[in-house]
Amino acid sequence: MTAEQAPRRKRMPRAERERQMVEVAEAVFAERGYVAASMDDIAERVGVSKPMLYEYFNSKEGLLLACIGQARAELRVATEEAVAKAADAEDALRRGLLAFFTFIRDRRQSWSLLRHEMALIGTPAAEGIEATRRQQTDLIATLMAGYFDADSPLQVEASAEFVVGACERLAIWCERHDKITPEMATGYAMDLLWGGLHDRAIT
Repeated sequence: MTAEQAPRRKRMPRAERERQMVEVAEAVFAERGYVAASMDDIAERVGVSKPMLYEYFNSKEGLLLACIGQARAELRVATEEAVAKAADAEDALRRGLLAFFTFIRDRRQSWSLLRHEMALIGTPAAEGIEATRRQQTDLIATLMAGYFDADSPLQVEASAEFVVGACERLAIWCERHDKITPEMATGYAMDLLWGGLHDRAIT
């Protein structure tokens, strides 16, 4: 077969290539940490040139921001879908918690990126991580407004912040205990959180 007769390799669509780059970068960042990870290694694993990575994301930090943004979007979808068919306030809280703990079990690489904020303080990546927290806080506050007595918006907001903070710490604890399933973590969280919320639930 001559060079003219050889079939041309189909070019990957930009969106698909970008998604591939983000997935590989997420794995490298999770394995090595952001500082130690190199664009050369990421490019080699993807099978593209380093200049192409920069063409898509401008910098290593831009690539990290894309990874965080993707993880944030997936976590939002998982949470919203979980609570969409809830029967009542308790069921909604349980479903939302289970979605979160299942996410961190199934997407350990994403969770690793989201939780290592201390090494990223003062960078746009830290703002991206805080945006993830704010996303979850807003989702929980909206949920509470629908299911709970919301006479005090500040109290609703404070409660949502508490839930997010408590679940972050519990998720980190779960990483040290491999036997803890998402269902077990959800049960632990419900035992503590629902006791303070059920009296405010709208019946």
